[in-house]
Amino acid sequence: MSTPKEDWRTLCSRRKQKQNENIPPEWRIQVPSKDVQNVMDVPYTCGLLSPEELALTDRDLDDLVADLTSGKLKSEDATRAFLKRAIVAHQVTNCLTEIFVDRALDRAREVDKYMEEHGKPMGPLHGLPISLKDQFTMKGLETIMGYASNIGKFADHDCVLVEMLYELGAVPFVRTNVPQTLMWGETQNNVFGRTTNPYNHHLTAGGSSGGEGALLAMNGSPLGVGTDIDGSLRIPSAFCGLYTLRPSYERLPYHGAANALTGQESISSVLGPMSHSLGSLKLFTKALVDARPWERDPLVVRKPWNEDEYRLVDHDRGKRMCFGMLWDNKVVKPHPPLKRAMEMVKRALEEAGHVVIDWEPLNHVDIYRVAQTILVADGGEDYRRDCEVSGEPLITSMSPEKDAHQIDLEVSLVKMLTGPPRSRSAYELWQLHTEKRNLRKAYLDHWNATAKRTGTGRPVDAIISPAVAYTAVPHGLNYDSFYTTLGNAMDYACSGFPVTVVDPEQDMPHDPHDFHNHEDAAFYKLYHHELFAGLPVGLQLIGRTLEEEAVIGMTEIVDGIVKDYKKRNNLQ
Repeated sequence: MSTPKEDWRTLCSRRKQKQNENIPPEWRIQVPSKDVQNVMDVPYTCGLLSPEELALTDRDLDDLVADLTSGKLKSEDATRAFLKRAIVAHQVTNCLTEIFVDRALDRAREVDKYMEEHGKPMGPLHGLPISLKDQFTMKGLETIMGYASNIGKFADHDCVLVEMLYELGAVPFVRTNVPQTLMWGETQNNVFGRTTNPYNHHLTAGGSSGGEGALLAMNGSPLGVGTDIDGSLRIPSAFCGLYTLRPSYERLPYHGAANALTGQESISSVLGPMSHSLGSLKLFTKALVDARPWERDPLVVRKPWNEDEYRLVDHDRGKRMCFGMLWDNKVVKPHPPLKRAMEMVKRALEEAGHVVIDWEPLNHVDIYRVAQTILVADGGEDYRRDCEVSGEPLITSMSPEKDAHQIDLEVSLVKMLTGPPRSRSAYELWQLHTEKRNLRKAYLDHWNATAKRTGTGRPVDAIISPAVAYTAVPHGLNYDSFYTTLGNAMDYACSGFPVTVVDPEQDMPHDPHDFHNHEDAAFYKLYHHELFAGLPVGLQLIGRTLEEEAVIGMTEIVDGIVKDYKKRNNLQ
């Protein structure tokens, strides 16, 4: 006799309760009332972390790694401190999925023992606690990935990334929340619920790496790993004030990780680091590449770390570069804080002797249309199949059931561009692939043609633009991936970096402009400078395909110049 299938609601409720039970009772805090919108100071006021643990978890990543790899700091102490801070962050933002305190501490002790016995670090990430998006399979743990159907499915192996992190000495210590389907710029699912932005819990932390964004914003992890197929690294990083790197297809090892749209290989999902520390971009990427990931993952490009590229040999060694400033992609015009951030970066770069020219967008609507149509070419069958296993409904809106913020946007631009949901034939998909290749060639030629305008004898070294047209927005309203899709569709290596925060006095609403489309008009009306006060404002730097080293090097230069400019001018 077959047993009746358990109701999906019961499955989700029981799994959420199991998660709660994994929080040590002595680490529970008094959660602030819902009237408290900003919870960034909770780690300092809740009384759980000692002054020493607060100082440790506030340290810059470079200093933390130096003390761990020298043996000055024990991994067990660092891991316990970050576990406590991560669980504090979780209690106020709901950012975690897997909580495995004992397992993480056992791993930290293993690393410490290695140092004692061998007198040297296990690897370049020795003892470093690292948080992982809930896609990276770990033996003995579930990889729920936002679907009720994955409850109770325990992995019998680690994915390649986790294998390599262990060998490099790292300590994976928590996994973080994602949206159902992974294809939202916001983070909510029926199993673990909604992740909120610690700067304002009424606003989204972004997605689909939103759990990482919220956790890292509160220094609940020194370094996290997310993924990006349409902006899922850069969007939460921009909303949460973080640095990130979106590498090109197959530069870093993805094999064995769980995913949505498995088998769709025209626009590959990629993994990358997220952190408060800019140093994390080089540390993480170089450590993985130096470990020869192409010997573990057959899709990884065989490209060793290139120090000459990092030192910008092809970019005048960073002395006099030219940046193209994408003020408006002609799809959605950025909100006032983003425009001010770009103006700040432009002035800082020019004062430092670099050149900044306006970047002219080319075919951006076509690029977006082709990319989004490829991503829905199965007509939603991938999502439906995963939902049908348990009977849970497909989430079709990220808006909350109560107190939803209204926006005049009945049909999103992406649905207008892609048309009604339907499966494409193989032939139709091939035509989309062909169009995408032609668009990449046109953009390459467009980029190369800027050599006539830069004054450096080279084309533009990198493009600087918003990662999103706005800062974090109320739940359910993050429809904009128009700026990030460019990098994913053209396969450009991109970074994200924080610039400033929203200042209501400086960031007053702009006068209405000639709107590009109905979505542009809706987002214009969304902006209320008081609502967004104090939120992080981030931008992205877009380099060429497989130019990760140079993108990291250029981001370090731009970030340093902007910080110096802000300090000299007493700016936030």
